Amino acid sequence: MKITTLFAGLALAATFSIGGFAQSPTAAITNGQVKATLYLPDAKTGYYRGTRFDWSGIVSSLEYAGHSYYGPWFQQMRPEVSDYIYDGADIVTGPCTNMMGVPEEFTNNNHTTVGWEDAKVGGTFIKIGIGALRKPDDKPYSNYRLYEIANGGKWTVHKTATSVEFTQELTDPESGYGYVYRKLVSLTPGKPQLVLSHSLRNTGKRTITSSVYDHNFMSMDRQTTGPGMVIKFGFKAEMLPTAEPQLLNLLDFSGNQISLKRIFTGEDKVAAQIRGFGPDAKDYDIRFEDHRTGAAVRATADRPISKIGVWGIRSVISAEPFIDMTIEPGREFTWKITYDYYTVPRDAK
Repeated sequence: MKITTLFAGLALAATFSIGGFAQSPTAAITNGQVKATLYLPDAKTGYYRGTRFDWSGIVSSLEYAGHSYYGPWFQQMRPEVSDYIYDGADIVTGPCTNMMGVPEEFTNNNHTTVGWEDAKVGGTFIKIGIGALRKPDDKPYSNYRLYEIANGGKWTVHKTATSVEFTQELTDPESGYGYVYRKLVSLTPGKPQLVLSHSLRNTGKRTITSSVYDHNFMSMDRQTTGPGMVIKFGFKAEMLPTAEPQLLNLLDFSGNQISLKRIFTGEDKVAAQIRGFGPDAKDYDIRFEDHRTGAAVRATADRPISKIGVWGIRSVISAEPFIDMTIEPGREFTWKITYDYYTVPRDAK
């Protein structure tokens, strides 16, 4: 599947409802305990054609023990929207934010992406999992902005009954970057477990320095964000100071746990940066539990956390752990994220 496109094609003067992507290519996998559906990358008909998140491994739904874990947390997508807005009772996303499930984004600690600073206007920079993007002007980089895809590389998808493997090969002589990126999304036989296994091999002339985080859009059983939902960490979590303290008002930190003070309504929002984790991969241990319905999931990884944030609105809540990587030409970096699904006792209320 060769993906090379001028990305203006998505900037249509139209509004898409969440049902408007019914013709997008998908793959269904199951191991008898867990059933999941994934969207597949496609420049013309793919569900996600934005320039923020990795195009591979988009889990549109996952079911275990009668519970649903992922799905749309918005009602519409409009090309003119940057991140997301509210329109009456609806949440409306832009083309770079209309994502769900456990998607990943490659970014840098300075909030740009690989090659952005060195690219001249009209030149190219890299967004791993998407391709080489065109730098249109001197405005600051924004991951909410839809950039032209100058070279989408070559995507290959291999499906089995329990897994989907994605491979993207990109060579961009203009920027000097190149890579082979692989992501295997698999369900472990005999376990309620989803595994994201990754490798990124640097085939270019320049060192790749980046971070990758999983957004973890948790919308378990389509519940409104509120009391009964907790996020637990494998370390004692503390909030970092913020210039917007009102974003912390609905969060209650206690030991290694975050709970929510009340049901979110309207445009309620929380956002926090978390500290307390150490340099070992054992601290990448995050649990999402909803004691109202009994749905729960634990996320672990084989690489340490470099930073982590929490974000939530009325329809979804996320913890976003980052992993850092520096890959010299000819070298490869691997990482694995494991999701274990389980149930917890429901509140008696």
